[in-house]
Amino acid sequence: MNALLTGLRGFAGFFSGVLGADAYRKYLEHHRDSGHAGPPLTEREFWRDHTDRQDTNPQGRCC
Repeated sequence: MNALLTGLRGFAGFFSGVLGADAYRKYLEHHRDSGHAGPPLTEREFWRDHTDRQDTNPQGRCC
């Protein structure tokens, strides 16, 4: 049973990475590791900036 749960968690992590759902978590890790002086963006600010960047610089994406 533990192996099944571990496999499902791994699949869920992979799937969220493919969809970009973990982008904010990765941003926070990068912000912390880079030693930025200011506070990180809130999650709402991050996704607004992310969407605005995609709209102004369209790249190959599904939708």
